[in-house]
Amino acid sequence: MRRREFITLLGGTAAAWPRAARAQQPALPVIGFLNSSSPTGFAPQLTGFRQGLREAGYTEGQNVAIEFRWAESRYDRLPALAADLIRRQVAVIAATGGGVTVMAVKPLTTTIPIVFTSGGDPVQLGIVNSLNRPGGNITGVSLFTGTLAAKRLEVLHELVPTATVIAMLVNPDNPNADLDRKAVEEAARAIGLQIVVLRASNATEIESAFASLSQYKVGALFVGADPLFDNSGRDQLIALTAHHAVAASYDWRDVAVAGGLMSYGSNLAEGYRLAGNYTGRILKGEMPADLPVLQPTKFELVINLKTAKTLGLAVPQSLLVAADEVIE
Repeated sequence: MRRREFITLLGGTAAAWPRAARAQQPALPVIGFLNSSSPTGFAPQLTGFRQGLREAGYTEGQNVAIEFRWAESRYDRLPALAADLIRRQVAVIAATGGGVTVMAVKPLTTTIPIVFTSGGDPVQLGIVNSLNRPGGNITGVSLFTGTLAAKRLEVLHELVPTATVIAMLVNPDNPNADLDRKAVEEAARAIGLQIVVLRASNATEIESAFASLSQYKVGALFVGADPLFDNSGRDQLIALTAHHAVAASYDWRDVAVAGGLMSYGSNLAEGYRLAGNYTGRILKGEMPADLPVLQPTKFELVINLKTAKTLGLAVPQSLLVAADEVIE
């Protein structure tokens, strides 16, 4: 072999080594992140989820990849989006944004691990067998919005003591809706209030629900926990409550920060951190059936004083003292 040919061959072989090395590197495990809402305004939750992953030893883009699927509050899209992730053979599915998401995924796979975030009771919804021993391929974080209904209603009544009729806005497409409604109605009876249930599953129906407030002589509004109300429809709700001059209570801090009157609920970013941590632990080999359903222990009362003043409400000093955050 001539010297020039040998050098050319050697150079070509050397150039091929990096390509061969790259080809031999194992592919990153992929998390399928399925959410019932939209990425708009979802940054705090995603930050929490990624933090939980890092605590378990995973960083997106370094040793794990995430495939995102968003239903944009069109819950009928969830089964197809879930099926797409399953076809891609993701390692874990993070079914987030309420019970509606995990209930769309659950019938489609019994082998791929699923980590959920849900406001409803996952045992009552049939998602898991029990909180301590979920069984099967599913575990996650329950935010138990229904359990907090009595306290949230009590705070709203203290803020608007003249309101004897309170409307509750629910999304009938959400499997949590009936459980939350029953919890609110029970809490209302205990303090002598009447609940009027208004249903809305899209922007047009939200408008119609608000148009009926005067018909029922509603004094305040209890907004049910739903991704449509908390995320994609949040700005619409805040604008409508201002237009109709109605005091409204929400589950999550983000809505009060954006201009809602008040919120009382668990820390949503913390719930997603816990879900991210479970996802990472499952990637490392732990089984969902062995991981008990988690429940956040920190609850936040947030009052938007600026919104209260706009509505002409005088916030009692007792609530200002009790609030974890007062927005002025």
